[in-house]
Amino acid sequence: MTIPHINWNQLDTLFLDMDGTLLDLNFDNHFWQVHVPKRYGEKHSISAAEAKARLIPRFRAAEGRLDWYCVDYWTDELDMDIAVLKQEVDHLIAVHPDVIEFLTTMRHLKKRLTLVTNAHGKSIDIKMRKTALGQHLDRIISAHDVGTAKEENGFWDQLQQLETFDPARTLLVDDSLPVLRAARNYGIAHLLAIHKPDSQRPINDVEEFDAIHSFAEIMP
Repeated sequence: MTIPHINWNQLDTLFLDMDGTLLDLNFDNHFWQVHVPKRYGEKHSISAAEAKARLIPRFRAAEGRLDWYCVDYWTDELDMDIAVLKQEVDHLIAVHPDVIEFLTTMRHLKKRLTLVTNAHGKSIDIKMRKTALGQHLDRIISAHDVGTAKEENGFWDQLQQLETFDPARTLLVDDSLPVLRAARNYGIAHLLAIHKPDSQRPINDVEEFDAIHSFAEIMP
């Protein structure tokens, strides 16, 4: 495995994804694939397996759109308070190893640290309260503030209006290959994927992208 080499002198801005990048994706995978079907099954007096069979096609139909990430959308769709359900399993929310040390180092180097996430504001609030990650960041931007998901056409153009950045001097770290491709198409010069977004699952195939197992690998 080749560890990506980064010349930090060539970078001003870091755009960092939240779920799967800074935070362990195990929480989100467990929530949508185990906890929501369990609660949905209880609500409709069906087994968790039957609930999952009903829900998975609905989830897949929304993938890649902002609705997929929207707490309010699923609260209405499923007639269940998704924010409250997330708090029921918030003990699973965890920061990936070496993240805090990396962010602290980047702050010392005067890099602009912006969390850029598809997550809904209610999800962000729950995770920031649980992890206190926000104190290590300069800004948090949700795709819901922009009006389009990170992988959709136009997101990065619109982000430029909210958070001025030089694509040639920006690094994006994200576990989503569609997001990384959209950023590359926009012109962001420095891109990194994540080998293991979910600590409880196998390593991801990152295809054409450089990737890291841990932020310690790129610590200056």
